Amino acid sequence: MQYVFSTDRTKRYKFPTHINDLVLDRSDSTTSEVFVVVLEPGKAPPLHKHDDTEQVFFIMQGEGVLTIGKASERFDVGPGDVVRIPPRTFHSIRCNGAETLKYLSIDCFVGGRPFAEPTWDSHVREMCREQGWNYDDVVI
Repeated sequence: MQYVFSTDRTKRYKFPTHINDLVLDRSDSTTSEVFVVVLEPGKAPPLHKHDDTEQVFFIMQGEGVLTIGKASERFDVGPGDVVRIPPRTFHSIRCNGAETLKYLSIDCFVGGRPFAEPTWDSHVREMCREQGWNYDDVVI
């Protein structure tokens, strides 16, 4: 069983809007997964929600704007900030500065690992299908 996971040895997924560097796959855990999100200036993942997941972000580098909730409230975020996204809450972070925005994302699954998407890779396949992205272009 592995207990220590390095952020220097990751599997990269390059989406059209952002990069996710997988650190801890959900298949290696019971109720969580961890990845680093990399956003270039002006980039942001689509506004989205996770019905089965609470997310915690730790901003490591850069400046951004969090958009959250049905009312699309906006909050500035920067290095050292921790962001909590409750389950079923629409959210997105946009890189708002000239420097790349990086944050550590910790996903905590409500009720255990998702049955329909038991691995990070299965989740990425579904996300690509929903967004119309080519899976083979995303996985590096």
